[in-house]
Amino acid sequence: MKFPAPSFPGRRVTSLRMPSLRLPTLPAVLRPGFTGAEWLFSFKAFAAAMLAVFLASWAGQPRPFWALMTAYVVANPLAGAVRSKGLFRFIGTLIGGAAAVLLVPRFANAPELLSLALALWVAGCLCLSLRDRTPRAYAFMLAGYTAALIGFPSVDTPLAIFDTAVARLEEIGLGVLAATLVHSLVLPKSLSSSVLGLLDRTLGDTRAWLTDIAGRRDGGADRRRVAGDITQLRLLSIHIPFDTSHLRWTADAVHAMQDGVAALTPLLAGVEDRLQALEAHADDTRLPDDVSAMLDAIGPWLVLPAAEAETRLPALRAQLAALTGEIARARLADDPWARLLRVALAERLGTLLDGWLHCMHLRADIDRGLAGEAMRSRPTAAPSGPKLHRDMGMALWSGAAALIAILVCCAFWILTGWPMGSAAAMMAAIFCCFFAAMDDPVPAINGFLHWTVLSMPFGALYVLVLLPLVQDLWTLMAVCAPMFLIVGAYVGRPSTFGAALPFLFGVIGTLVMHDTAQADLTSFLNSMSGQLAGVFVAARVTRLMRSVGADWSARRIQRATWRELDELARLPRSAGRAQAYLLRMLDRISLLAPRVAQAGGSVPGVPTDDALHDLRVGADLVALQGARGRLPAEATLPLQPLLDAIGDWQRARIAGRADAIAAPPSIVRDRLDAALAALVGAYPAALPLPAEAIPAASALMGLRRNLFPQAPAPQLPVGAVESPDHADRSDAIEPSETIEPSDVTDPIDLIDAVAPIDPNKENPA
Repeated sequence: MKFPAPSFPGRRVTSLRMPSLRLPTLPAVLRPGFTGAEWLFSFKAFAAAMLAVFLASWAGQPRPFWALMTAYVVANPLAGAVRSKGLFRFIGTLIGGAAAVLLVPRFANAPELLSLALALWVAGCLCLSLRDRTPRAYAFMLAGYTAALIGFPSVDTPLAIFDTAVARLEEIGLGVLAATLVHSLVLPKSLSSSVLGLLDRTLGDTRAWLTDIAGRRDGGADRRRVAGDITQLRLLSIHIPFDTSHLRWTADAVHAMQDGVAALTPLLAGVEDRLQALEAHADDTRLPDDVSAMLDAIGPWLVLPAAEAETRLPALRAQLAALTGEIARARLADDPWARLLRVALAERLGTLLDGWLHCMHLRADIDRGLAGEAMRSRPTAAPSGPKLHRDMGMALWSGAAALIAILVCCAFWILTGWPMGSAAAMMAAIFCCFFAAMDDPVPAINGFLHWTVLSMPFGALYVLVLLPLVQDLWTLMAVCAPMFLIVGAYVGRPSTFGAALPFLFGVIGTLVMHDTAQADLTSFLNSMSGQLAGVFVAARVTRLMRSVGADWSARRIQRATWRELDELARLPRSAGRAQAYLLRMLDRISLLAPRVAQAGGSVPGVPTDDALHDLRVGADLVALQGARGRLPAEATLPLQPLLDAIGDWQRARIAGRADAIAAPPSIVRDRLDAALAALVGAYPAALPLPAEAIPAASALMGLRRNLFPQAPAPQLPVGAVESPDHADRSDAIEPSETIEPSDVTDPIDLIDAVAPIDPNKENPA
């Protein structure tokens, strides 16, 4: 039955609306929305942990929860990373356990000496870990703090140290075995998508850069990202031999392709600079027609498959040779600078095309390897020497900070007789090692401490209430599953990994107390106090000794680059060591970019206008050192003064002289022009430049352009008078012949010092 709405004559009734209620938006951490991949990772990690506990209990191990923790420590969404990290962890545990067995019995009656010995061991292993900078470094780090984990709790029972070390090794080995089995057999995730995605992105950025050069436009190709991707790919490729797919058979091709793409970087930068020089030298600031036609032909060639690109390369080479052919030489007979620009462009562009084709062949080989076909063998020159930037000074200083933090905890332990002093020393060793690669580890240590404290109530709930109720593996799974599965999903998410991991480890760390039959409130609070004290001491000592700013680190990385340029100017390098230098330079570029951005976009003492400037200078110095032994005496004579001047300039930059950092001194330009004039005057202008002189001409011209880009073209002689001697010399060395420069010992890697700067050197222009 419906009732009519009430009416009120002469009065308008407005409808009443309830005010809308807006509930507060929950933080993202409370609105998980986990993906299928995150749930899968969590279930696999939990299954591996339960399998590890079962195996350790079945084998009669005294501390089965160590196996559970190990299963979570080595867990990773990628199966290859789990297997490699597990192997490195087992090796590190074996070495660290052996060190504890050797040290503890010998110094058991001298706690001060034992503390010093274990602290020195941790510090030394940390130095080796920071020096390596690859996933292999995990083994060195584990060898360090495993000795602390086994040695410090065993000081009261030194005669049982061997049994303790064997038990820890077996428990960790069972944890590694369980994690490897589960992550390798249950829906394993291959490295293929990550490696190939990064590889194709690097190749795509390189192609975009080359396409921009050919089209004479700025298409936005990210030069710095190429350097960063090469370093990331090198670090990720360590896991390739451990992958579960056919990718593991392509490891050599992937490494060769990394080196090949890295070698393209200075070539791309050099070609771009030479084209800019040609434009600036022309009267109408336009490229010559034959150069433009050459670039137009390169554009379509870049997108061809490797086989078709190889068939069309001879036509491109013929067109490239015409840039320095007889017609071009006759037209530019009175312009030696333009002739040099063309020679340098043709030399770098030819090498660039060969390098690009080699990378395309390697990419096709990788696809064949993924399909299970036999990999084609392609000889390549392997780089010799470190491929990543190493800072032994900071590695030693980080080791010293760890040494002091451990000794502070040990001193308090010895003086007070606190039973949980061993826990403080262990945690100080662990946290000084975990975050030592950061510029300022303190925020990360404090964040880890924050989430560890938040995990304490949950740890107390497990160790004091729930675990005493556990009767078998099934009840243990039922008790652990709710929290471990949810927190494990957060661990599998990159945005919450940094918070979820310390929370999970805080809970698992308290479960170890159940193994020692110390599951009471007093023991729990005492143990947690010891752990928190160790973390606090690690943070304070690190703050006082080790923390540095991003700007300070950027300047130190830049000085390492200048130090190596000084060495390149003074000592020749072999081809393998030159390639390793190139890879280190790219790594430094990738290290500098985030630090400069963190410092606000500019750092005093660090040039940021051209990230590839020092890379090009180094490549030119390497080429010049390799070619100087094949030049005639009149062309070689000015090179040594030039190289000495460049080396002195680098030492002035290392010393922090503002004028040297801003620009090279004028004496460098004068000696560069003298060397160019001697080289041009040594050969007749009517004949093509001999093969042995082309690398030197290209390197000298590149140095002139890199160091003095705004300077006018030098005044060069038109060319020597043609003579039989010159004609004979032009045929003396075939283009296919190469002479390797001699290898030398690297003295700068042994000391972190520079020679005194001569105050009588000319000031920069």
